[in-house]
Amino acid sequence: MITEEAFMDMVALHRQGHSMRFIAKRLGLHRNTVKKYILGKRFPEYRRSQRRLSILAPFVRIIQDWVSQDNYRASWIFGRLKQLGYAGGYDTVKNFVRPLKEQQARIAYSRFETMPGLQAQVDWADFKITEPSGRTSTVYLFLMILGYCRAMYVELVQRCTLESFLDCHKRAFHYLGGVPAEVLYDNMKHVVIRRDSGQVDFNVELLHFANHCGFTPKACPPYSPWVKGKVERPVDYIRESFWRGYGFSSIDQANRDLFAWLDTVANLRVHGTHRQPIAERWQQEKASLGKLEFADYDTSLKIFRKVYKDCLIYLDTNRYQLPHEAVGKKILLKIKDGTIRFFDDHRLLASYPQAEGKYQFVGNPLFSELLKADREQSRRKFGRFKGQATRGLSIGSLFPQVMYRPIAEYERMAEGGGLWTN
Repeated sequence: MITEEAFMDMVALHRQGHSMRFIAKRLGLHRNTVKKYILGKRFPEYRRSQRRLSILAPFVRIIQDWVSQDNYRASWIFGRLKQLGYAGGYDTVKNFVRPLKEQQARIAYSRFETMPGLQAQVDWADFKITEPSGRTSTVYLFLMILGYCRAMYVELVQRCTLESFLDCHKRAFHYLGGVPAEVLYDNMKHVVIRRDSGQVDFNVELLHFANHCGFTPKACPPYSPWVKGKVERPVDYIRESFWRGYGFSSIDQANRDLFAWLDTVANLRVHGTHRQPIAERWQQEKASLGKLEFADYDTSLKIFRKVYKDCLIYLDTNRYQLPHEAVGKKILLKIKDGTIRFFDDHRLLASYPQAEGKYQFVGNPLFSELLKADREQSRRKFGRFKGQATRGLSIGSLFPQVMYRPIAEYERMAEGGGLWTN
């Protein structure tokens, strides 16, 4: 079994025209393994074992703060951690502090340019708005920029969810005219789940989406915003050229104005780095982008839940009723645009509007009728084939019928006036 990251590297090299022999040698894999995954076009189903939390886990944030404040030695940090209850050894602290200090000591970087169609960079930015009531709230700007020509796509959204993140990607690819070979991100939660000894664990949903669309996700090193400077710098340009003085009324109207600004200002200007009109280089780069021939990807939020004996699924304190034949199964919930769809494998069981508020019940009367019909049928079958041991209870009483005699009769028998067995 290979990792999802190795699979994406394998697919990327294959798209570049390399042979399976070359890919196997490059990735340190057997040729048959490479052949199986490339020809099968199957995403690896990899289940990671649960990792033990590091003994340093409760102290990570305070160590990072100390390193950012001053050039403290690992021995100094170790001594302070012991006072805070740290029970581990010095080497654990030293090995954790070393890469933090090396990163803190970085003072220079080199600018690099990318070939046409090779890379796009993506980032979020937040923008404050004042509502008519006077309350201040935040909207979020999604930004994708092509590395070669600097053509960009921007869109405002209400929330930074994984669903909106992937939907913005789809619209950006269509606007920019194709899919780049790779997309560079920082360590946002929608992209990177964790880092372990320099290895990046990507969000599995993003990996499936990337494989579906035909690009390879890349993650910047931690605390290195200059690595994706092509997308960092345009945020200031957007704030000054578009947002400053803009009268915000709604997200829909703001996005319409943003798209008009992209077409008439931002993507027509002469860029300060390559000193050429962005639109001209954009036309050159479109020929190197991947084709938009993939089927539409389902960006719904996907959750698995168990159906309990009361035919209900519980989600965010709310209850949703499902057919009784799904009881005991773990089914898939797809949530998008305020609608929840419930699937048993590929079979749609039910579809409900997402409940507003908490402790709500959402159901279908038809499911109750079907359950009632099945119960009546079971009762009729049970009554026809009752066991012998239960038939004595069918007379309507739990008490056995015994012969009744007056007390005087028992006294007479006690004095020898008759037989007990009469």
